[in-house]
Amino acid sequence: MKLSLRTKIVTLCLLGIFTCLEAEEVPFTIATGLYDETKSETLGLDYAEGTETVTIFAPTETTDKFSNGVVMTSFKGNLYCMWQSSAKDEDAVDTWVAYSRSTDGGKTWTAPMVLAETLENGYCSSGGWLATENILVAYINTWPGGLSPKGGYTRYITSEDGMNWSQPADVKMADGTTMNAVFEQDPHVLPDGRIVNSAHFQPGLKVYPIYTDDPLGVSGWKKGSFTYTANGDQSRELEPSLYQKADGTLVMVFRDQKSTYKKMAATSSDRGETWSKAVVTDFPDSRSKQSAGNLPDGTVYTASNPVNNKTRIPLALTLSKDGNHFDKAWLLRAGGSDLQPQRYEGTAKRACYSYPKSMIAGEYLYVAYATNKEDVEYTRVPLASIQMNAESISTMKQEGESVYVTDKKVLNVILPKSQAMHVGIYNVAGGCVANFKAQGRFASWNLTEIPMGIYIVRVRTVNGILVRKISLK
Repeated sequence: MKLSLRTKIVTLCLLGIFTCLEAEEVPFTIATGLYDETKSETLGLDYAEGTETVTIFAPTETTDKFSNGVVMTSFKGNLYCMWQSSAKDEDAVDTWVAYSRSTDGGKTWTAPMVLAETLENGYCSSGGWLATENILVAYINTWPGGLSPKGGYTRYITSEDGMNWSQPADVKMADGTTMNAVFEQDPHVLPDGRIVNSAHFQPGLKVYPIYTDDPLGVSGWKKGSFTYTANGDQSRELEPSLYQKADGTLVMVFRDQKSTYKKMAATSSDRGETWSKAVVTDFPDSRSKQSAGNLPDGTVYTASNPVNNKTRIPLALTLSKDGNHFDKAWLLRAGGSDLQPQRYEGTAKRACYSYPKSMIAGEYLYVAYATNKEDVEYTRVPLASIQMNAESISTMKQEGESVYVTDKKVLNVILPKSQAMHVGIYNVAGGCVANFKAQGRFASWNLTEIPMGIYIVRVRTVNGILVRKISLK
């Protein structure tokens, strides 16, 4: 069939439009040459100043020898770490959820304690944490035996002291039914208190963004409107994490099970209720779990294995000032001499830094992971070494600018001239506890509902970001 010249021109124009639209949908870009692929052990990256690694658990002849799904949190001044544990093999019928506690800032850790025992017919794996001021929630992913296709549901337990736990209960959807899905391990609390995460729903493992306004994150969950890509019993998009751009847009970053060895990403502009179609980005990825988030100054980070193959080496931290363009990266763990040898054999075990998950506590970013799927470890980096908005923070200091709290817990913000301001108040763990907007040169807010402690105030205007530390007494 011959096409007229006019038809050809129209077709080419439409193709060009669709290509541009597809390009515009990609939520972020990455700097060319950021990773040197010729240097497989390090990707040509250096360690940020102050980076240190700690081993929480190492197997011996008398202990379990398989560990994975390592997740940390901070609660009432102590650090906690959970992981799935088994004698030898991944996802074996003897798999249970272990946890350890540190009361000295992560220097020493207890021997593994039981968070969830294995099932008589099936097994349990780590589902992550949610820490509020007074209650610690531990999520337990529960995998019934004989379920085809393979899938699971989510339970939870709670504690007020991190040692004594409630009986397990099912996590509930908004309609009161059990969440018949496997919970991803890093729920994110938005500035207004909404919790956004993802879960892999039955039948099989089909990913959906999820959200709730329940402050404990144990009920009221709803699926976000999202169209996954079918891939047999799983979705193509798997095991995501997320971060927030300065304008409030949420970006969910996925593992691509189609083996492009690139991250996929989707966005939401309505607090997680509706999402764009996930698209393939240029960000290299080993087809593994990752962890993303925001530092207190707004810097966006992702911890992952940014390589174009299944080798989960090295482990790197990649940064962006605004979540639109990633152009800085640091080494967390390298191959070669930095990687201890694998000591025990087991199903799905190999040399690797597996399934990183992150959290902020005090003045550090913590990234937890399993080395060779047997050693439970974390690497922490001082926030001062990796925050990328320090220049805009320092240059915004001008005559007539002031941020202070009165003895009646009233926050005052004074700027050199009248303008729109977005003010966020963050605890030392990086969580946003309050969020305000104002127009003018002067604004004030009552903070009496916020507990005593040290907080970071971020004031964002068209001129940059001003960050100040305040103390509420």
